[in-house]
Amino acid sequence: MTQPQIELPTVRFARDTTGFAKTLRQRVEAYFKDNGIHKKANGAMVFKTILLVSLYLAPVGLIASGITGGGWMFWAAEIVMGLSLAGIGMAVMHDGNHGAFSEKKWVNRLVGGVLELVGGNSEMWQIQHNVLHHTFTNIDGLDEDINPGPLLRFSPLKPHKPWHRFQHLYAWFFYGLMTFIWVTFKDFVALNRYRKLGLLDRMGKSYNNLMFRIILAKVIYYPIVLGLPLAFSGLGAGQIIAGWLLMHFFGGLTLALVFQPAHVMEDHSYVLAEKGGSMDIDPMSHQLNTTCNFGTKSKFLTWYSGGLNHQIEHHLFPHICHVHYRALAPIVKATAEEFGLPYRSETTFAAAVQMHTNQLRELGRPA
Repeated sequence: MTQPQIELPTVRFARDTTGFAKTLRQRVEAYFKDNGIHKKANGAMVFKTILLVSLYLAPVGLIASGITGGGWMFWAAEIVMGLSLAGIGMAVMHDGNHGAFSEKKWVNRLVGGVLELVGGNSEMWQIQHNVLHHTFTNIDGLDEDINPGPLLRFSPLKPHKPWHRFQHLYAWFFYGLMTFIWVTFKDFVALNRYRKLGLLDRMGKSYNNLMFRIILAKVIYYPIVLGLPLAFSGLGAGQIIAGWLLMHFFGGLTLALVFQPAHVMEDHSYVLAEKGGSMDIDPMSHQLNTTCNFGTKSKFLTWYSGGLNHQIEHHLFPHICHVHYRALAPIVKATAEEFGLPYRSETTFAAAVQMHTNQLRELGRPA
């Protein structure tokens, strides 16, 4: 057994002594019971899953068949594919890997496994997102979503570097590289890091098995997305690769525009993880201090983003399919206000992006 070389800090949350968590759970359960509604995916969710996966794969077929040629239709197909990639990430595999799509584990594994089709690894994603991000939101040292590396500073608890003063300008370029990094080397780097942290042993995961699955995902992904167009489109390798990069840039930037404003905002809490550290707040209240909603009046944004503009509802009830978040929002808001907890939800999508930019600018200034 590999011994961890780095000690992972631990944080213990306080028990809910106010009754907020219990009350909210009871009210949400009552909503589903009283209305005879199932918590998991409905017909509309199944349709969206099929549609987004089809819109992701169709451009590959069109390009490989030569229908698009090398003109504007080629570039449009790549952009559609990138936007569909982002949609799959937000509204399909996200629910599957949270166990929110179905009561049946094999269905969740199948839907979550769509991530392998777009070049990632669902088990690695679950460690980073479900375990580290959802459990320890905005806790520096545990939540990897606020630790993107030295080029970007997402937390006031991180060391400041001279180049951070410009991060509100250059961050958008690196956001566009998000999915490209994902399908090339991110999972390999994360796997070795999690082994050093002892996370794999704690979760009963096999390093060799995960490495095999990561490689298998690449073996599936590259022949489909790059191999077929290169072999059959008649276009040059340079244009195919350029289109692939454009596709990933649109996909990565779109994902960032939805994910980043949810947590990296000026009025959110940031906590430093320390060995043996303890919080004076319960887990559900902590989520309200570190998360916000935005653009909730836009039905299209709610549909396309997989309800991630209702980030509060998602972090409180990640096991519930996102198609229900819009209906749960009034219940969560009323309960939070009743217990004196923040519920940030009035911001438009454009205003949220601007607020995130302002936060990047603020974090870029020396303390």
